[in-house]
Amino acid sequence: MSIPLLIGFMLCLQASAPYPPSDVIAGVEFDFALLDERAPGSDNWPCTWSTDGHLYTTWGDGGGFGGTNSEGRVSLGVARVEGPADHYTGINVWGGVEAESRATFGGKSYGILAVGSTLYLWVSPGSGLENNREARLAMSRDGGRSWELADWAFTADQQVALPAFCQFGPGNTGAPGEYAYLYAPKLLDAQGDLQRPGEVWLMRVPRDRVMDRSAYEFYGGSGADGPNWSGEIEARQPVFQDPEGVRLLSVSYHPGLERYLLCTEHTESHRSNLGVFDAPSPWGPWTTVLYEERWGGYDTAFYWNFPTKWFEADGLGFTLVFTGTRTLDAWNAVPGRFILR
Repeated sequence: MSIPLLIGFMLCLQASAPYPPSDVIAGVEFDFALLDERAPGSDNWPCTWSTDGHLYTTWGDGGGFGGTNSEGRVSLGVARVEGPADHYTGINVWGGVEAESRATFGGKSYGILAVGSTLYLWVSPGSGLENNREARLAMSRDGGRSWELADWAFTADQQVALPAFCQFGPGNTGAPGEYAYLYAPKLLDAQGDLQRPGEVWLMRVPRDRVMDRSAYEFYGGSGADGPNWSGEIEARQPVFQDPEGVRLLSVSYHPGLERYLLCTEHTESHRSNLGVFDAPSPWGPWTTVLYEERWGGYDTAFYWNFPTKWFEADGLGFTLVFTGTRTLDAWNAVPGRFILR
């Protein structure tokens, strides 16, 4: 029996897409027949690749791997994912069922990063619109078993919400310079999910000073000599814009394609409205890979990310991790391939 594929060819040509079609990636195939669903009741699942060879991820409002919506339920948990995309094991590290350590604070996160073996996590206060209030950094030096919270946070009045780290190779290898890069939606309406019109901030920080607020620089546009960076938040300019809106973000660098892949929602939140964009640098210029409503035939997905460990050696294959509400309230992993021009 043939395996059905859902193929997104040239959907970037829709009039509502904010950027022209990618001149590198012509389309995307997703093999939903091989969809792997785990951890029912737990959502979010941003992923980072550590130098110990494992992925680390975080979830919200559930018991994590082996748990349910009620069994082992925590507001915020951290897990380790060991193995390749076609044969992996999820282990709860901090919170959840049979965890290696107990979760000690709550919240939600869509931003986790391994710098070497040190883990960093952006923590927002709770669920729903409460997450817009602040984003506070946490650090773990023991593989996620314990966390130290920063004494500072980005706040709603700074128009920063739900930051996401850009993902590179293991331990942040391959990042330009000695920096960690992060993106965050410009918060226009603290009482709204989708920020419309949508704009995105870009920041960077030396990889050895991620917990130091004074070391952060903000993208202030690009000139003939490249991007402009400033330590003053007032000097920042959006690095990405979509009039149809943005919300949760993920950005992963694909070394085989030499492209940055940005995923976000558009038009309406929690409705599987997926936009995938690519660029040759963290600051663009962006083009459109895929721009769909009701992606995959689903109607409740709201977050997607490409784990960089699971880009295949041929440069085309990948595994996408995504989540949503109702039947998609889980860890969902689907393999696929890029179609090149």
